[in-house]
Amino acid sequence: MYEDIENFLRSQNNLAPIRYSYSDIKKMTKGFKEKLGEGGFGSVYKGKLRSGHFVAIKMLDKSKGTNWQDFINEVVTIGRIHHVNVVQLTGFCVEKSIRGLVFDFMPNGSLDKYIFSREGISSLSCEKIFEISLGVARGIEYLHRGCDMQILHFDIKPHNILLDENFFPKVSDFGLARLCPLDHSIVSLTAARGTIGYIAPELFYKNIGGVSYKADVYSFGMLLMEMANRRKNGNVGTEESTATYFPLWIYDQFIQGKDIEIQDATEEEQKTIKKMMIVALWCIQMKPCDRPSMNKVIEMLEDEIENLQMPPKPCLYPDERNVQGSLETLDTTWSSVPSDENSVEISLIQNSY
Repeated sequence: MYEDIENFLRSQNNLAPIRYSYSDIKKMTKGFKEKLGEGGFGSVYKGKLRSGHFVAIKMLDKSKGTNWQDFINEVVTIGRIHHVNVVQLTGFCVEKSIRGLVFDFMPNGSLDKYIFSREGISSLSCEKIFEISLGVARGIEYLHRGCDMQILHFDIKPHNILLDENFFPKVSDFGLARLCPLDHSIVSLTAARGTIGYIAPELFYKNIGGVSYKADVYSFGMLLMEMANRRKNGNVGTEESTATYFPLWIYDQFIQGKDIEIQDATEEEQKTIKKMMIVALWCIQMKPCDRPSMNKVIEMLEDEIENLQMPPKPCLYPDERNVQGSLETLDTTWSSVPSDENSVEISLIQNSY
């Protein structure tokens, strides 16, 4: 297996990232002294190149279930592209079972720390949140149409949006990405991939449309809704009998002509937040064909809210009358559903809504 991987990496003549030895990685990190974070993939450490440039080094841990395909995806996918809104892969390390990825260091960490309330994390302004959403949209649009190959990310979520020293957003983590020709509209997958709460419905329900770049549009819509509301897309309502899935509640509020009151928001900020929510509702339409392209998403975000039309009401299932029957056909239990910070490839999962 290691020989096959070596041969594959040597065949990729257009790879820009530098290949480092494991001893190089240890020197950069001073013996893995400063850990930045840890997840299902392994651990991330802060490092420093000889040039003085700071980097984040992701060491993949084979004991935690990560596989070689995820590693190769990241090296080959990010290694061929460069965009201001996509994290830059500067190098990698392969020595037998040791795998490492060297990225530009993002001082402000990931977006989830700022849109979900946590102690000690200062809140970002509405204007900055909007700028970040526009930057993320541009990064995804570049992946879809700006390269010689179409790159489908399949794991757009707050945890995978990194922020530099100026809070400029970078799309990261391409472990689940797929490369395909620009003229291919539909891709074939053997299993659903992504993170619960952001996975497009066509990855489960095959009768609503094929899997395409519109899956990333759906995930971006879920992300955008969370950015606008600064909370996860869970239920609203204190009692189970009155609990409503947040995007559906937002839609009903807008249709009834009610504004969403955001504490301490100015009138202009309220309009920006409403615009983000309307665009998000377009992105999370059930059928892929009803969702806009990322190019259209950018146009809508840059447009005035008065020019935006309300989309059809989003639904959670192809036929909401058969919700219970659909759930009963899925074998997995709540205990097997991964947390929203872990990306997975799965063939059957229970709906988390």
